[in-house]
Amino acid sequence: MTAIVEAAPAKINLALHVRRRRADGYHEIETLFAFLTDGDVLTVEQSDRDRFMVTGPFAGALAVDGGNLVLAARDAFGAAFGAGAPLSITLDKRLPVASGIGGGSADAAAMLRVLARMRGIAPDDPRLIACAAGLGADVPACLSGRAALGRGTGTELEPVESLAGTPVLLVNPGVAVSTAAVFRAWDGCDRGALDKGDMLGIARTGRNDLEGPARQIAPAIDAVLDALATQPGVLLSRMSGSGATCFALFENVAARGAAAAAIGSAQPDWWLLESALA
Repeated sequence: MTAIVEAAPAKINLALHVRRRRADGYHEIETLFAFLTDGDVLTVEQSDRDRFMVTGPFAGALAVDGGNLVLAARDAFGAAFGAGAPLSITLDKRLPVASGIGGGSADAAAMLRVLARMRGIAPDDPRLIACAAGLGADVPACLSGRAALGRGTGTELEPVESLAGTPVLLVNPGVAVSTAAVFRAWDGCDRGALDKGDMLGIARTGRNDLEGPARQIAPAIDAVLDALATQPGVLLSRMSGSGATCFALFENVAARGAAAAAIGSAQPDWWLLESALA
């Protein structure tokens, strides 16, 4: 079988409203998911035995055993659809780990898409979506890879018209932040629902309720947000997910490039990615 190469695009939350903490320990949220044209890359091919390898600039931060979401996705698919042939899997880890841009969730979703294609499973098969939901709250959104409003724990999805082609700059100060720790630090105050309207309008009138607690845990986020907000041509800047990665949408590619050059020069140790909305 020819190797299947599958993109695992980065996810950003253009807005993220935390509404309440549930009795089961999860949180009810309303979020606006968007996806980028860049991210990790998964390569899968049939083999004589199961193999898993991680390459790329952030390979050292990931487990290569049962704790990796790619392997968890493989096993969840096998439990739902039956075990398949042994596979050789290579994950090119280009996105920072524990950074609020859905890297692990995107990787798991990419694995599910590959397996579904190999086995002739429809992408909207309820069993496949259930596999995704069982792996994490962001995985169903990453499975579809389309701009959407997410409700409930983030798994109830309503597609929205995307801002495809909008230039995006991601910036991470080199700090990993625990999602669980950020949610625990949330103050429990419901500040209201997302507004109605077009995608950019909803994002601009929205907020990220996890930004405050994330900034307490990782004060370096303050400097990133300040650096992005002051760049010419910014349409919107905000922290994504539970941090520490922040993003800015730009009016045009030239403005994004100028911002990347300025921030990269001032903070050479920060991670930057110039991309666009898908």
